[in-house]
Amino acid sequence: MNFKFEHIEFLIGLAALPLLLVLFIWTISWKKKIQKKIGDPLLVKDLVKSYSAAKFAVKFILILIVFALLVVASANLQQPGVTDNINRKGVDVMIALDVSNSMLAEDVKPSRLEKAKQFITKLMDKMDNDRIGLVLFAGRAYMQMPLTTDHGAAKMYIQNAGPDAVPAQGTVIGEALKISSSGFNSKERKYKSIVLISDGEDHDPEALKMAQSLAQSGIMINAVGIGSPEGSPIIDYTTNETKKDAQGNTIITKLNEPELQQLAQNTNGIYVRLDDTDDAAAKVTAQLATIEQTATGDKSFTDYRSYFQWFLGGALLFLLIETIIPERKMKLA
Repeated sequence: MNFKFEHIEFLIGLAALPLLLVLFIWTISWKKKIQKKIGDPLLVKDLVKSYSAAKFAVKFILILIVFALLVVASANLQQPGVTDNINRKGVDVMIALDVSNSMLAEDVKPSRLEKAKQFITKLMDKMDNDRIGLVLFAGRAYMQMPLTTDHGAAKMYIQNAGPDAVPAQGTVIGEALKISSSGFNSKERKYKSIVLISDGEDHDPEALKMAQSLAQSGIMINAVGIGSPEGSPIIDYTTNETKKDAQGNTIITKLNEPELQQLAQNTNGIYVRLDDTDDAAAKVTAQLATIEQTATGDKSFTDYRSYFQWFLGGALLFLLIETIIPERKMKLA
């Protein structure tokens, strides 16, 4: 039937049921102790003769049922409704985005990082049939989003990308390429590309070795360089001042084009310097089009049918029944 809970974590509330049962048993025991303390058993029996222990137990069971139904209702049982069967034909593209502090330089307006985000958005608009993944890197590399056809989610991740996403600073392009390659189907030797976007400032000796290994696996690297060879200072937005080294000199960050060009050349990809986002997106898209495409099937559930109201209605019904059941015994005529 393909049912699932929207908030399955709420079902942890069912763990309270055994505790409520223990509380019920304790309450029964406590009542018996109180009766013994009152005194004469015959007197006590006469005082509570109208009390029905069976009805008290039934009312408690109904409360347990109400509680359980409310917990299940809050978890919201769902079933997929209308299903769109989509047949796609495209390539798998991992976008490796540099989010190091040097990407905050403003030699490219509004900044290198913001310009890169604009480029990625325009690139994705041209990649309707392709699956896209995202890796963010600075001093470390992290898989931010695995391959998906949900371009809307991909754009959301990209817009939120920044230096804070990767605590360690630096530019480990080699590790970024390695993490990106792990997102592909290792059994396929085609249909795959990495779009590397960086200023390439820190020379990473492992990057070229990794690129050569990727080329053997059929992965194309298309490198996009951002920044200027002349360089620019980095603004520290916490102090609104330029960053300085240990000697007090202003740090200048420069675009390292030769390394990025070499990475692309070793994998039959292209290098593009990001000056005009439309032009760069068109060039990278044209290069991706040279990769052999594969047909993939994808199912997108556009609607879900929720059933929480049935559990909520059941809880209200049992609660109503509990309230109208008296604890006193029925008097016989």
